[in-house]
Amino acid sequence: MNANRAALSIFILAMAGAIAMLSGCSNETPKTLTYAADIKPILDQHCVECHQAGGKGTEKSGLLLDSYAATMRGTKFGPVVIPGQAINSTLYRLTTGKADPSLRMPHDAKPLPEEVTNMLRDWIDQGAKEQ
Repeated sequence: MNANRAALSIFILAMAGAIAMLSGCSNETPKTLTYAADIKPILDQHCVECHQAGGKGTEKSGLLLDSYAATMRGTKFGPVVIPGQAINSTLYRLTTGKADPSLRMPHDAKPLPEEVTNMLRDWIDQGAKEQ
């Protein structure tokens, strides 16, 4: 009976380990993202064309995305990044389509890839650090 119990315990531990590996569970600390290293290249590639001085996005909303300070300042309607709260941050909500679909950004372009929006989410949730 003890042998059966030991075998069952080993089986349960092995299954738990396999489930953890398959579900992507990890003890690794996620990479800390910064504006300078990770986010600015995304904004430069996908957003700054419209959200720079004289750009149609800036003219409409007042949002400049050409620097950390401008990104954190937000629009004439308020901030677009709430550090630690991606789900409440307009930048994340508009780039993922979690707001009115007619406002999805980038406007008039293909939606951003999920890995890009995930990076924006993680950066904001990590506190939206500059450096």
